[in-house]
Amino acid sequence: MIYCPPAVRDDPALGAEVNERLVEWAEECGIYPGQLDRVRSCDFGRLIMLAHPDSDDPDVLLAAAKCALSEWSVDDHYVDGEVEEARHDLLGQRLAIAHSVIDQAHLPLRYAPELEEVVRKDPVAVALRSGLDNLGKYATTTQVRRLRHELAIMFVAYGQEAVWHTTGQTPPVWEFLMHRHENSFVPCIVLTDVVGGYELPADEFADVRVRRALTMAGTASVIVNDLYSMGKEDPTDLSLPRVIAAEENCSLEEAVERSVLVHDELMHTYETEAAALAATGSPQLGRFLAGVWNWVGGSREWHASSARYHQN
Repeated sequence: MIYCPPAVRDDPALGAEVNERLVEWAEECGIYPGQLDRVRSCDFGRLIMLAHPDSDDPDVLLAAAKCALSEWSVDDHYVDGEVEEARHDLLGQRLAIAHSVIDQAHLPLRYAPELEEVVRKDPVAVALRSGLDNLGKYATTTQVRRLRHELAIMFVAYGQEAVWHTTGQTPPVWEFLMHRHENSFVPCIVLTDVVGGYELPADEFADVRVRRALTMAGTASVIVNDLYSMGKEDPTDLSLPRVIAAEENCSLEEAVERSVLVHDELMHTYETEAAALAATGSPQLGRFLAGVWNWVGGSREWHASSARYHQN
């Protein structure tokens, strides 16, 4: 059993409301065409309800859910090929164009309409733009900028993954864990204070000790994702257990056990370091770090039950 806190709250009605509104938004954006029933069954609204117990406002939770699903759609459309064919040879180009709406590109007047036409034809870019614009109703400009920065980091990691796919590489464990540091749930977790209705001071958010704790929690959460997604993914897909099995020449079952140990080390480290930071930091920092802990617990609860990982 992995070391992880339980979910703080479970409000099925609230989760269902957020989920249904999220599916409607996904249809408007055009992501997951023909797969909306599957999106509904994955119950991303429940994930956000579980992971953000600081708020019972469906509008605020929906704002976080839109950002999360738009981020997920990048992977599902461009990288994993769950919605459309994954063209890893074109991934860098597609990510760069999608990123032009995350950090809005400002082209000379003659060329701007051409970029805009391409963006409007890409449902992933449409969803990213819509999610970020909507987030601005509830977040400060600084908080939105934080998310934009985290998405840029995630896009770099997707490029690394494309290299593995196109060259047939199985990365060493250290490199895969570095990848998980960059391609993790941090873009979702970073909205903790937005959903909570406060703002973590910029100097504390930028503190290297806070960054270390935050990214460790993000990596631990994505290792949980690796563990739960193994049953639905192609055996050639990379995950921490598969990379460990390849490097250490052990069975997949043994690799899962070793992955759990990696996860637990990260969680224990976060717990210890977050407690020390909260004891000396601002009240907002203490609340933020507690919210990160709650996010991790809520995410694990969702992974354990979502149809995204458990097909009947």
